[in-house]
Amino acid sequence: MIETLFDFFSLQDPNVRYVLAGTILLGISAGVLGCFAVLRGRALVGDAVAHAVLPGVCLAFIVVGDKNPFALLVGALLFGWISIVVMDFIIQNSKISPDASIGMILSVFFGLGVLLLTYIQSTGNVNQSGLDAFLFGQAASLVPLDVMVFGSLSVLIILVVVLSFKELRLVSFDIGFASAIGYPVRKLEFLIATLLVMTITVGLQAVGVVLMASMLIIPAAAARYWTTSLVYMVIIAGGVGALSGVTGSFVSYLAPAMPTGPWMVLSALGIFIISFVFAPKRGELARFIKHRENKTVINDENILKTLYLLEENDERRQRARSVGEILKRRRMQPAEIKKGLLRLHRQNKVIRYEGQPDMYVLSETGRQRARRIVRVHRLWELYLTDQVQIAGDHVHDDAESMEHLITPEIEAQLDKVLDRPTMDPHSKEIPQKL
Repeated sequence: MIETLFDFFSLQDPNVRYVLAGTILLGISAGVLGCFAVLRGRALVGDAVAHAVLPGVCLAFIVVGDKNPFALLVGALLFGWISIVVMDFIIQNSKISPDASIGMILSVFFGLGVLLLTYIQSTGNVNQSGLDAFLFGQAASLVPLDVMVFGSLSVLIILVVVLSFKELRLVSFDIGFASAIGYPVRKLEFLIATLLVMTITVGLQAVGVVLMASMLIIPAAAARYWTTSLVYMVIIAGGVGALSGVTGSFVSYLAPAMPTGPWMVLSALGIFIISFVFAPKRGELARFIKHRENKTVINDENILKTLYLLEENDERRQRARSVGEILKRRRMQPAEIKKGLLRLHRQNKVIRYEGQPDMYVLSETGRQRARRIVRVHRLWELYLTDQVQIAGDHVHDDAESMEHLITPEIEAQLDKVLDRPTMDPHSKEIPQKL
C-alpha cells in the first residue's frame, strides 16, 4: 500500500498527472461556484444545466466529426446558456413554478441529448468511441489537451470569482439591496449563470452530466457547516472539492475498473457527513450537546425559581424544602429535580440538608439568580398586557419561555418602557434590581 501511495503521489505516471490535475481543478472550481449557487437557492439549476449540455456536446461532435475539446466546450456552453435562458423565460412568463420549470428543462434537454447520442452511435463514426463517457464521466480518458482546455477554464472561473467577489457576495445575500444601490444585478446574475455553465462544462469528462450537480452542491453544503463567513466558505468548499478529486483519482488508480467521477462524489459525500455530524458549532453533535446544555440550564433555573416562589408564598426564607414540595409547584420528573438540585448544590446555589428526605434551601447566590428570573418573568407578563394588550390570563406560558432568554440589556429596556413598575398584572410584586 505504501508503495502504491508513493507511485501515485510521486506523479511519475503521466496519466496520473493529467487525471489528478483535471480532477483537482474541477473540484476547486465546482466547490467555489457551488457556494453561490447554494446561497442563492439555485442548486437544482446546476443539475438541470448539467443535463442540458449533453445535446450541445453531441451537436458539436456531429458538426466537427471528432471529440475536439474546443468544439465540445463551445457546444456545451451554448446549450448551457440556452437552458438557463429558457428556464428564466418560463418562470417569468408563465404560471409554471420554478421547480417544475427546472424539471422540464432537465428532462427535455437530456432526452434530446440521449437521442443525439443514439444517432451518433448509429452513424458508425469511429471517432465516437468514449463519447458516451460524458454521461457518467471517465477521468482516465483525459489527455494533455483536455487538461489544458478544461484546466484553463477552471483557472478563469476562479479568477473571475476572486475579482468580482464583493459583487457576487452582495447579489447572493441581498439582491434587492444590490439593485437599490445601483449594482448591475441582471449582468451579475448573467455572470453567475455563465460561470455555472462553465463549471459544469469543466466537469463533463471527469464526472459526467449525471453527477456534476453533486460536485456543485456537496462541497458547498459541507463548507456551510464549518463557517458563517462566505470567504472561508468558498475556501473550504474549494478544498473539499480538491480533496474529493484527489481521493476519487486515487481510488480509480488502485482499482482501474472503478470510475473516478462517482468516487469523487462519494468522497465529497463522506466529507459532508463528517461536517454534518462533527462540525464544531453547526454540526448535529454540537447542536445536540448545546441543546442538552440549554435544557439543563432551563431545568436548574426553574428549580431555583420554584424555591424562590415557595419562600415568597410563606415568607420563610430559611425553611428547607423537599423534592415533594417542589413537585407540587412545578411539573417536572422527580429524577430531573433530584439531579438538578445536586447540580445546584455543587454550584453553591442551594444548601443541602441530608435526611429522609433531603431538604434544600436557596443560598444567597441562588436566591439572587432566582430573583432575577422571577423579575424578568413578571416584567414580560406586564409588557404583554400593557404594551401588546394581551389578556393577563394568556401571558404566563409565554413568559415561562422568555424568562430564560431575556438578556440584561432587554431587561433594562423593559424596565424603562414600563416606567420601573413594582407590580405585575396579577398584583404580585416585581422584585427590584439590586
